[in-house]
Amino acid sequence: MPQRPQARQVVPSMAMPSRARRLRTHGALPLLTAAFVLMHAAKPHAQELEPRAYSNLPMGLNFLAVGYAHSQGGLSTDASAPLEDAHLSIDSGLFAYVRALDLWGHSGKFDVIAPYSDLSGSAVVAGQTRERRVEGFGDPRFRLSINFYGAPALPLTEYPAYKPDLILGASVQVSPPWGQYDPSRAVNLGTHRWSIKPDVGFSKAYAPFTFDFTAGVTFFSRNDDYFGGQEVDQSALYSTQANLSYDFGRGVWVSAGATYYWGGRTTVDGIERDDALSNSRFGLTVALPLDRYYSLKLSASNGVSTRTGTSFETVGLVLQYRWGGGL
Repeated sequence: MPQRPQARQVVPSMAMPSRARRLRTHGALPLLTAAFVLMHAAKPHAQELEPRAYSNLPMGLNFLAVGYAHSQGGLSTDASAPLEDAHLSIDSGLFAYVRALDLWGHSGKFDVIAPYSDLSGSAVVAGQTRERRVEGFGDPRFRLSINFYGAPALPLTEYPAYKPDLILGASVQVSPPWGQYDPSRAVNLGTHRWSIKPDVGFSKAYAPFTFDFTAGVTFFSRNDDYFGGQEVDQSALYSTQANLSYDFGRGVWVSAGATYYWGGRTTVDGIERDDALSNSRFGLTVALPLDRYYSLKLSASNGVSTRTGTSFETVGLVLQYRWGGGL
């Protein structure tokens, strides 16, 4: 188990840092990727780009994120929806909450994300072109993460002495079918099925660079009421991603990443479709602190290669507020 770094000895007059010193320390805290799904609120989990997913965070911190993203192209709100030639535009709002946790001496976090989207466009369904305009909440997501090596649970007072090196972590994300859904329509914001995604990853710091890599698999339950009562099953969807970020100091960093996802073949009423994914995407993320409580994150991503659907572009902006933990 990683050893907790020892707090440095200070003379009484230095025991309480000045306001300027606190601002510098807090400004250097990692900007949490609490809004990692903003740009993916209406897309399958495997398509997400999430730099620094397993970074260490001081215990007791809370994060609230709100944001906006615009996606357009051949995307689908549900990877199991048997759509062809989709041309959709989605404007999404995000509401997310994250809490840093002490999990048996290791740092972890719990997050919940609720997307609200406005979708419009057309797609070919069963050989016929159909148009759709809908708005509402998508399926929420709940995730629990733990860094089981290299990231001990630390209070904010001990965090400045922590030097990240190699971090190993894991998470599990669950998405219940609570979003907008109309079985008489082929395109919806909700999926009318459960999904669960376990994920493992590591992060390695080579100051000022940080490299991280994650791998996960998403399992889906059956949608037994798709478009007129059809049953849709989907095989597991596998994904990997790698991100390289550069830290400019004072909480400012930029990251370039790529993801590859494959699998997810669907079966509609017992008939297997030739729609397995084998796609890759590339994205950029920029994190900018505004002060000790607020920060901005700007992101953009695009498809690199696409076998089936999901060739789309996305841009987004997230405002994040943090509090608690002695901040």
